[in-house]
Amino acid sequence: MDLGLKDRVYVVTGATRGLGFASARELAADGAKVIVSGRDAKRAQDAAAELGPNAVGVAADNSDPEAAARLIATAKERFGRIDGILISVGGPAPGWAADNTDAQWTAAFESVFLGAVRLARAAAAELGEGGVIGFVLSGSVHEPIPGLTISNGLRPGLAGFAKSLSVELGPRGVRVIGLLPARIDTDRVRELDALSGDPEGTRAANEAGIPLRRYGTPEEFGRAAAFLLSPAASYLTGIMLPVDGGTRHGF
Repeated sequence: MDLGLKDRVYVVTGATRGLGFASARELAADGAKVIVSGRDAKRAQDAAAELGPNAVGVAADNSDPEAAARLIATAKERFGRIDGILISVGGPAPGWAADNTDAQWTAAFESVFLGAVRLARAAAAELGEGGVIGFVLSGSVHEPIPGLTISNGLRPGLAGFAKSLSVELGPRGVRVIGLLPARIDTDRVRELDALSGDPEGTRAANEAGIPLRRYGTPEEFGRAAAFLLSPAASYLTGIMLPVDGGTRHGF
């Protein structure tokens, strides 16, 4: 299938590693042009170099109020347009309700929630018919994940914002989608498994609860993201797609 990605221009945040990078890689592999961002300038530039000549790396922190305008301006300056954005950010600090501090909550709200809202609003102001705004969220949108209390608090609210935005932008032909990863084999998930003190045992136990009996690969997530961001998915909006090997059992 031709996804229609050739020469379309996307901003992908949190794209120096993990799910953001995997998504940017699949977009670029299908002919899209991408602005990849991360908090570290060198890592952003290295990620762009790995993706090829149609990728540009930009240092940007999602919690920075100026980041959204800078990323969109870069897309327009380098490639003349913007067709979509995928908003991804590193997960907030793990912990339980009694343990997470006000400072951790505040930092996570600025980066995970408010930063994403700012990026989406800025993109919405620039996108025309056929444009798309994507959010990398979490399975915690539907069911809390033990030990990730801050994520459990913020991700469902962001999904609600995305759903509202899809209704507001739909008449303009701009789509809004969300992806809900569960156990994808990234550095972040391996770090979470290691918190138990027995990462191999924790992984085995988690895999036993996944119908496909394995963790997903970043490439599998990236391909799902590329499809939803592409013109091939032009009648899909307001959806929250679990990319989880069947972990979510509800409809």
